[in-house]
Amino acid sequence: VGSQTMAVALPKDLRQDASLAKRRHAELCRQKRIFNARNRIIGGDTEAWDVQVHDQKIKEATEKARHETFAAEMRQNDKIMCILENRIKRDRKNLCKAISDFQQSFQKPETRREFDLSDPLALKKDLPARQSDNDIRNTISGMQKFMGEDLNFHERKKFQQEQNREWSLQQQREWKNSRAEQKCAEALYTETRLQFDEAAKHLQKLEGTTRKAVCASVKDFNKNQAIESVERKKREKKQEQEDNLTEITNLLRGDLLSENPQQAASSFGPHRVVPDRWKGMTQEQLEQIRLVQKQQVQEKLRLQEEKHQRDLDWDRRRIQGARAALLFERQQRRQQRDLRRALDSSNLSLAKEQRLQKKYMNEVYTNQPTGDYFTQFNTGSR
Repeated sequence: VGSQTMAVALPKDLRQDASLAKRRHAELCRQKRIFNARNRIIGGDTEAWDVQVHDQKIKEATEKARHETFAAEMRQNDKIMCILENRIKRDRKNLCKAISDFQQSFQKPETRREFDLSDPLALKKDLPARQSDNDIRNTISGMQKFMGEDLNFHERKKFQQEQNREWSLQQQREWKNSRAEQKCAEALYTETRLQFDEAAKHLQKLEGTTRKAVCASVKDFNKNQAIESVERKKREKKQEQEDNLTEITNLLRGDLLSENPQQAASSFGPHRVVPDRWKGMTQEQLEQIRLVQKQQVQEKLRLQEEKHQRDLDWDRRRIQGARAALLFERQQRRQQRDLRRALDSSNLSLAKEQRLQKKYMNEVYTNQPTGDYFTQFNTGSR
């Protein structure tokens, strides 16, 4: 730095500069009010104005010189700051370089105590996990060797693959043989099942025919019963109408309603009476009327008895028909149950034979070779 000394701005100087600037501004405002021809209302002093202008120019020159001095000081200070910053950077760089040289020369990573933890070549320098299957370093807790991870793994795997291939071929041959045997058994089972189906179909056909015959006979019987019931009701209705008509005729023509006593006989004939002289019927007429009523009562009782007998006869015939139909239906059910039991017994025996045959085939298949199995199977089937 040069030997020239420079003034430093103090707070007192700053306050003085501020007051001068304030007075300068007030003076400028006053001059505007005075020298404005439109707004001026008082006279002016030229000499005073010249003095003021001269003073103002001196102040401006002084202020300008002061500002230039401040600017020169600021530039000088900036230069000094740049020089100091460059010196600090250079010193810091030299210090970092000296530290790096010192670390590379006297503080190498290999000399540290924890270098083995961060050594980039540690894996290359280290021994392999195991050098042989009987390495003493391969302890149980190290978990470096498991089942199937020996050094002869490739040869052993090749041998196992060959063994698996032989086993696979043997299983394929056995599967083909068992498949052929299963097909034979399925063919035999299918044939037996078809025979059973034909027998069941024939029995079902017979059952359907029998059921149709029974239904037809029952239908005919019910139809005949309905026709007889309708005819019987018609006859009964007709007979009742005739009886009612006869009864009405007898009552109208009888002595009970005519009231023709002998003393009321008319002179115009025995069949005429005088209404105003009639005093009632005679005893003979009353007896005759009672006799006729008794006869009518007896006739009605006889008709009721005949009707009751006919009803009992028809009820007995209907009960006998229903009983016969019930017995016939029970017989049909009994025959169907016997047929079903016979069919179930046949199916059960065939299923038992088939299960025994299948068990025998499985035992022969598991205990004997293929050739002996076929020989024994043919013998068993015969």
